[in-house]
Amino acid sequence: MSEEREVGVGPWQGPWPQDDRLDPALLEAGDRRNVVDRYRYWSHDAIVADLATRRLGFHVAIENWEHDFNIGSVVRTANALGAAAFHVVGRRRWNRRGAMVTDRYQVEHHHRDAEALHAWAQTAGEGGAPLRLVAVDNVPGALPLETYDLPHGCVLVLGQEGPGITAEMLAVCDDVVEIGQHGSTRSMNAGAAAAIVMHAWVRRHVHHQRPVAPG
Repeated sequence: MSEEREVGVGPWQGPWPQDDRLDPALLEAGDRRNVVDRYRYWSHDAIVADLATRRLGFHVAIENWEHDFNIGSVVRTANALGAAAFHVVGRRRWNRRGAMVTDRYQVEHHHRDAEALHAWAQTAGEGGAPLRLVAVDNVPGALPLETYDLPHGCVLVLGQEGPGITAEMLAVCDDVVEIGQHGSTRSMNAGAAAAIVMHAWVRRHVHHQRPVAPG
């Protein structure tokens, strides 16, 4: 059996670097955080500031009426794919365990209900333009994600595991899309559905090249 790969880097070796983005404590002790290699030794604030210049045009919202454990997974994927922000609709408190601390690097919004999210979205786009609310659920009348042209400025809206998106949320969304399924199960995990639709947005709007180290 192969040894488990160690994550991150150890203490800095060599002359002390002169870079305000770097955290002296991490340089001294090593950096084992759940961050990509280009951010090794960077301070938390420096990473957040750099991400603010790189965030993409889509937001992700998920309803939270029953403390859904999938929210953490959705947030982690939103961070990995560069979402502009994530939104929790309903209960303010949510299970952060699945986020693996990635929520600390994201912009987070809370909305008391569907109407509040809709009101926020009306002026939240570039130059005060509206963001289109795109629900993701396999309900009658939903458009196939595979042929739907995801708009650049939008909020991808997810429901809870089991009940899906509420009627109140569906009423304020501009479009509803569904992910094509070809097996026997009625629905897929909410975290998996979120990952699929976020990646569909990236494939539609992002030039495909491996990111390079900043600065």
